[in-house]
Amino acid sequence: MRAWVVPTPGRLERTELPVPRPAVDELLIRVRACGVCRTDLHVRDGDLPPHRSPVVPGHEVVGEVVAAGSRAHGPGAGVRLGVPWLRRTCGRCRYCLRGQENLCPSSAYTGWDADGGYAEYVTVPAAYAYELPSHYPDEELAPLLCAGIIGYRALRRADLPPGGRLGIYGFGGSAHLTAQVAIAQGAVVHVLTRSSAARALALDLGAASAHDAYDSPPEPLDAAILFAPVGELVPVALEALDAGGTLSIAGIYLSDIPSLDYDRHLFRERTVRSVTANTREDGREFLANAADHRVRATVTRYPFDRADAALDDLAADRVGGVAVLTMPHG
Repeated sequence: MRAWVVPTPGRLERTELPVPRPAVDELLIRVRACGVCRTDLHVRDGDLPPHRSPVVPGHEVVGEVVAAGSRAHGPGAGVRLGVPWLRRTCGRCRYCLRGQENLCPSSAYTGWDADGGYAEYVTVPAAYAYELPSHYPDEELAPLLCAGIIGYRALRRADLPPGGRLGIYGFGGSAHLTAQVAIAQGAVVHVLTRSSAARALALDLGAASAHDAYDSPPEPLDAAILFAPVGELVPVALEALDAGGTLSIAGIYLSDIPSLDYDRHLFRERTVRSVTANTREDGREFLANAADHRVRATVTRYPFDRADAALDDLAADRVGGVAVLTMPHG
C-alpha cells in the first residue's frame, strides 16, 4: 500500500508498506479520508519524542471495515467507522477504573505509537473505533475525530458558565469546531488569533468579536481556551479572565510559558487547566452532539499524494479551517 512515514524527526517521506494485518481484537480499515492535525506536525518535526520509528502519522481517519481479527467485535465489512487518536488503554489502572482513561500511563496513540492514517489502510482496536453520524461526508467527519473531540473536552475543562463569555486563542481546526459548539450552547465567543483569514472565519461562524492574539478582548472572560501552541499567550489569556475564570490549554505541545505575576494573572481564583487526550466517552458525547446539531467543518482538501504540502501549509498557517487528505478510492 502507499503510505507516508516520518523516518526521523523533521522528515516526511512517501513509501510503500505491506498492508497491515489486524490483531485478534482489531479491525482493518480502508482509509477514505484523514484529517491533518497539528499533532501530526509535532510528530513530524520532533516536538513530540518519537515513540515508533518510522511511523505513519494521522489519527483523524474515516474509512470502511474490510477485515477483522478473530475476537474483534464490531460492525461488518463495508461499514464506515472513525479511527481516533486514543488507540488503547490498559483498562486496569486506577485512572481507567475511575473513568479517566485519558491519563492511563499505558495509553497508546494512533499515528504516534502505531501507524496511522496517512496510508491506504490502517488497523484499529475495535473497542476504540467510533460509529459516525450518517449525514456527513467523509472529509467533514475526519476533523471531528480529534479536533472536534479534543475541543469538546477543552470546552468542558474550561468550566464555562451558561451564557458565559469565552475567549478562544488560536483559530485553527479544533478551535473553529469548538466555537460552534459553544455558540450553540449560548456562549458569547471572542476569538483572538494572528490570522486575518481565521478572524474572518470566526465572525462568519458567529463569534461576537475577532482580534489579534495579543489584543485584549472587548470584555472580561469567564473562560478561555488556548489552542495555539504558544506559551507566551498563557499570561495574556490569564490577564483577560474575570475573577473565578478558567484557562484551558488544549494542545499536546506548548512552547515555554513566561513567568507569571501572581496578582495580574492568578489572584482572584483564576485557574489554569491542561487537557490530556480524551476519553472514549468524550468522543461518543461529542459525536452524538454532532449527529443532532450539525457542526460545520471548514475543510481544505488535499489529495493523498500532497500530504507533505498539507503539513507545510499547516505549519505556515496557510490552511483555511482543517486540511484533509482524500484517497482516490474514497
